[in-house]
Amino acid sequence: MSNPINLQLYTVRDDLNNDFVGTIKTVAEIGYSGVELAGYAGKTANEVKTILDDHGLKVVGGHVGLDAVQNSAETVITEFSAFGAGYVIIPWIGEEWRKSLDDYKRLGATLGEIGARYKEAGLTLCYHNHAFEFEKFDGIYGFDALFDAAPADLLQAEMDTFWVQKGGENIAAYLSKYSGRVPLVHLKDMSEDGDFRPVGEGTIDYTALFAAAESAGTVHYMVEQDQCKTASPLESVRISLENLKKMGKA
Repeated sequence: MSNPINLQLYTVRDDLNNDFVGTIKTVAEIGYSGVELAGYAGKTANEVKTILDDHGLKVVGGHVGLDAVQNSAETVITEFSAFGAGYVIIPWIGEEWRKSLDDYKRLGATLGEIGARYKEAGLTLCYHNHAFEFEKFDGIYGFDALFDAAPADLLQAEMDTFWVQKGGENIAAYLSKYSGRVPLVHLKDMSEDGDFRPVGEGTIDYTALFAAAESAGTVHYMVEQDQCKTASPLESVRISLENLKKMGKA
């Protein structure tokens, strides 16, 4: 095993809302090492921490909206420090940040400033991509403009490999391009028609992906599946982990 395999809990969001404790118990039984949070499913941070601790699941980090990261930093830092998490990840940006190259540059500069505060608290600020960052402005991807505008030690990438491929780029090449700046990598697979699939059940070249990620210094892999159409969310994450075991990664 090379890197810990964690689960982004957004994948099982409906299950968590229906039965938080039972879902966490199942995630642990499936064999995940830890989790990445996507909100607290109506519970307090302390309640979530207690449940995860009870089931031996570490919190690697979590997705937090830009507004909260910027304007509720003290609360976010306090909660994530209590979790023992290392990463705070911005999972999405509104259209006002992505209409032009200047928008992406402005976002990068803003996230660099915010990232300095989190770094002082012992947390690493990351940005999670989708496909829209791979729109070009004057021949430059928004993704590249964003990261070029922020110091590497203040803003790192959580590279979502599905969305890199969906955006038309080569995953391994992009991981290599951002070597030293991709501590977190999201794993999900893509069907022939571009839809979500469990890891190992689609078209993504995982041999090349893992080689590039490990050369780039990736620390944690996160299984995530935005939508689960071929099996239930919990069965989908079970399939993903079983396939990662077959690949020698879990």
